[in-house]
Amino acid sequence: MAIWNLGSINADMVYALPHLPVAGETLAASGLDQFLGGKGANMSVAAARAGSHVCHIGAVGADGRWAVDRLLEYGVDTRHIAQIDTPTGHAIIAVDQDGENQIILFPGANRAISPDQIGQALSAASAGDILVMQNETNLQVDAARMGRDLGLRVAYAAAPFDAVAVAAVLPHLDLLFLNAVEARQLQDATGNPPEALGVEDVIVTLGAEGARHFHGTTGAVQDIPALPVTPVDTTGAGDTFTGYVLSGLDRGMPMAQAMAQASRAAALMVTRHGTADVIPDLKEVQDSRL
Repeated sequence: MAIWNLGSINADMVYALPHLPVAGETLAASGLDQFLGGKGANMSVAAARAGSHVCHIGAVGADGRWAVDRLLEYGVDTRHIAQIDTPTGHAIIAVDQDGENQIILFPGANRAISPDQIGQALSAASAGDILVMQNETNLQVDAARMGRDLGLRVAYAAAPFDAVAVAAVLPHLDLLFLNAVEARQLQDATGNPPEALGVEDVIVTLGAEGARHFHGTTGAVQDIPALPVTPVDTTGAGDTFTGYVLSGLDRGMPMAQAMAQASRAAALMVTRHGTADVIPDLKEVQDSRL
């Protein structure tokens, strides 16, 4: 089996700050690091490090060759990443002393993926494979519809959140990931709680309280606790969780087991500074004493 990820690829510029800036405030950063990032790239790396065959569908500019090389180094199949004339996406990330973050995102090449590119990539997919998307690329609905028609299990991580974007893909989804704020916003927009969205599996992450799974058919609800850690950087933790859940399902795990392993991976992730470059691999997760 395989995971196909229509996903963003970014250069993450991470600035260490004493606190997150408010409007009109100028702050001097105490440090600067550049990492491979983007919600799509993070999820691809997480799922690959968790043991799955991950095929990334995306785009970079001429300035993004290093990002493709990094993905390949981490075990991601990069044959469906196009190099185009639009600059590579990037994010400016401020991280305070408590590990909280604030992000400015430039989409760049992530919003210039072509329909032909998606069609060519998914023509190599097999029924039962997983297709995942986030709201950092274009053509999400087209890809979701194509994935459903091909018999793929279609998943969507609803971030950065936009109710209109989520509503557009809902009819084609088998699995939806939301955080607690996004779940409330989606309920306000649709009038439906997570268990009544018409999606077979909905996972709502609850930060330090863990994550909750809603089964759309049976109505069953299951909570998976978070592991107690002291975070230094929460950037990419949700993407790590999502990638690990998808990999667990891809490798035949029951939902609860996949979520528990993903919770452990995310807990390790927040104890490290960085994004895709510091996502733990499966051995680290299994050997962890958290």
